[in-house]
Amino acid sequence: MKDKRKHLPLKGDNMSKIAKFSMGATAAIITSMGLIAGLAYGKGAKSSIIAGLLIVAIADNISDSLGIHIYKESEGVSRREINLSTYGNFIVRLILAFSFIAIVLLLPPQVAFVVSSIWGLGLLSILSYSIAKTKQTSTTLEIIWHLIVAIGVIVGSKLLGSLIYSKIVH
Repeated sequence: MKDKRKHLPLKGDNMSKIAKFSMGATAAIITSMGLIAGLAYGKGAKSSIIAGLLIVAIADNISDSLGIHIYKESEGVSRREINLSTYGNFIVRLILAFSFIAIVLLLPPQVAFVVSSIWGLGLLSILSYSIAKTKQTSTTLEIIWHLIVAIGVIVGSKLLGSLIYSKIVH
């Protein structure tokens, strides 16, 4: 079956703008939702979740940003493009991580789990919609596919967290 989607070039257009932050945004959203889902029902959940989110916001963010930096260098793009991609990724991930931290700080862990899942799935839907519109593909299919993956991460993290809590911690 022939792929009927239009494939737009990535440099110098709207897709390039979205590409600069989409990886970081997606990683921050899905990682934060998974971490909150996995830790929301354990002892000391609030402090554990906040510590985990802060560690991811810094350590994993620096790691991903360095990976993007090195990848962009290997592409031979300009120093400006390298810096925009690197710093853009870092800043977007940091802002998103702190939005999830705020939810956890303001709400009880179980409520934070629900609210952060809604927040994250909403953000992911907006990002998916923007990408699909730019690529001129089906917005519905793009959103559904990305939400299925994210929900899989949430469910898997929740199951893993429950298993660890019931078999090891409790």
